Amino acid sequence: MTKAFTLIVCTYMRPKPILELLKSVSEQTLYPDEIIIVDGSTNSETEQTLKEEVFENLKYHKVDEANRGLTRQRNYGIDLVAETSEIVCFLDDDIILTPTYFEELIGTYGIYDDALAVGGYITNEVEWEAATRTEKKNCFHYDGWMRNEPSRFRMRRKFGLQPDAEPGFLPTFSHGRSIGFLPPSGKIYKVEQLMGGVSSFKKEVFDNLSFSTYFEGYGLYEDADFSLRVAKQGTIYINTNAQLAHYHNASGRPNRYKYGKMVVRNGWYVWRVRYPNPRTKARLKWNATAFLLTAIRFTNVLTSDKKKEAFTESLGRVVGWLSLLVNKPNIER
Repeated sequence: MTKAFTLIVCTYMRPKPILELLKSVSEQTLYPDEIIIVDGSTNSETEQTLKEEVFENLKYHKVDEANRGLTRQRNYGIDLVAETSEIVCFLDDDIILTPTYFEELIGTYGIYDDALAVGGYITNEVEWEAATRTEKKNCFHYDGWMRNEPSRFRMRRKFGLQPDAEPGFLPTFSHGRSIGFLPPSGKIYKVEQLMGGVSSFKKEVFDNLSFSTYFEGYGLYEDADFSLRVAKQGTIYINTNAQLAHYHNASGRPNRYKYGKMVVRNGWYVWRVRYPNPRTKARLKWNATAFLLTAIRFTNVLTSDKKKEAFTESLGRVVGWLSLLVNKPNIER
């Protein structure tokens, strides 16, 4: 029997992308019992755009400044979910689904009774190919597949700072491999981290957990924080057959300086959610990796076409790192 489920989409100043998302939702082989749009826009363009189209089971909500921001909007949406819903799904507003996305995603809960959360799989960000017997240089190999190994990971290996955990799990000194390092194998993988914009959770999860308002505005790494807390209570999976494309619309994103600060401070926060009392070696490795990644970003000032963005983000990382010496975030347990 198919589980009743709600889709929540939190949006901000993206009327065209969210319309394209909803069109892909309308083509699903399994359609949501409820679609909740939580709009934090400061104008009425998204509202007007959605009034011009008809989508079954859609409920639109415009929020004020007090409820604006990704984590606040998600919590706002959760409070509106119907009592009959068993699963709550989240999608970013700049995503396009394959027709069987929800069928595969919701079906995972029927395969694994212990699943508290299930994530989808983004197909348009990384190129994978079947692994050959002879390893290609500068490739990352996993489960019979291989992809390009990013330069930052190649550099980390040279300094002995490669992750000590599988993709989807947080290393002892953080700075791990994301879900993007799981291949399109058609398998379902156990993980402890999800990408919030392509995630789903059993409704019961929200009886005692909510998205942390520490992650203001854009909310970088809020998904890692929440899924790590969920993983302490049960099992999380990624279904690589629940596929979609993510187009990373630039509107609504923070400036690079603020982004750089968030990379470091929010990254530290998530690390301490998972490892409240890391060992000295892990502390040293966290700082060494943060330093190395900041140095690599600084080199983009010389090598990148977007030199100003590289510089301002790098500066933000330095300021964020120094701020931890005098003003560490308070961790929400």
